[in-house]
Amino acid sequence: MPEHQTIEYKESWHDEFLEWICGYANAYGGILYIGKSDNGDVVGPGDKDRKKLLESIPNKITDTMGIVADVNLLYENDLQYIEIIVDKYPSLISYHGKYFYRSGSTMRTITGKELDKAILKSQGRTWDGMPIPKLQVMDLRREAIDLFKEKALRRHRLTDEETRVEDIILMENLHLIDEEGYLIRAAMLAFYKDPEKWVTGSYIKVGYFGKSDADLKY
Repeated sequence: MPEHQTIEYKESWHDEFLEWICGYANAYGGILYIGKSDNGDVVGPGDKDRKKLLESIPNKITDTMGIVADVNLLYENDLQYIEIIVDKYPSLISYHGKYFYRSGSTMRTITGKELDKAILKSQGRTWDGMPIPKLQVMDLRREAIDLFKEKALRRHRLTDEETRVEDIILMENLHLIDEEGYLIRAAMLAFYKDPEKWVTGSYIKVGYFGKSDADLKY
């Protein structure tokens, strides 16, 4: 398959390709192949490169952009190459404070009015209301969901009938799934075992407030 808007071949990995991943996430998604020539022939990274890249690329993507991409090792005629699958993200993604966008066969930086338009489009959400496309309901901790149901029943927040629905229906009823069907960050914070897998540095603080949201007692 030749290169096109959502397919790119690179013979070896360079960190500047993180800009391409950012651009894919902001456009239509895409696949970046490492270890292929421009015409699609496999040249394959060596064994040491393979092991290092499989560990470092996912970490660099998450650490610099706060997103998750599938990084797979593939084989063709005993040669190895790496496939990086990037989903389209509903919210605008930045890399080192810059916003990139894949357009045709080029990668460009979004600036000026175009950036303003993109940011306005993504507004209307709080931080914890941003979707996480790769997080599935089945990934959430069973123990956390069961504990929530138990406490919600005890405190009369939910009825017994409301807790007996399937987990995906429960998430929808709790408004933890957005209009496109993605779980949001609030679901991840409440029910996922390791929130930092999805958002670097994420954690929960519990505060006691007075008469308003600005009146933080402790």
